[in-house]
Amino acid sequence: MSTRTFRITVRGVFDGLDADQRAELLARAAEHDVLQAAFTPEGHLSYDIAARPAFTFRFSDTGEAEEDILTATERAENAARAWLSERGYGWKSLRSQAEDLSQAPLGKRRRREAAQQAG
Repeated sequence: MSTRTFRITVRGVFDGLDADQRAELLARAAEHDVLQAAFTPEGHLSYDIAARPAFTFRFSDTGEAEEDILTATERAENAARAWLSERGYGWKSLRSQAEDLSQAPLGKRRRREAAQQAG
């Protein structure tokens, strides 16, 4: 079996932040800028609290079978909840989206490379 790579996006909205929590998020905003967003095993958080209270965690994970994406998604959601809880940040509307990169359509360049290798 080959290893599958999963990208999991966990989105939500900060909820019930007090003034100190909001100030802390604003002070660390540069670390969590969407322009630096990446899918990582430990998860990358991005937000723009000055614009709106929404946040996005991006995780990468792997598995052997197609159904492993469900376990990977659960791990990502749990990691996001843990990060928020450890800091005392309230949240709501947590939702996830996962993609198995082995099932993703090939781009034009990769289709050309695959055709060259096949023929």
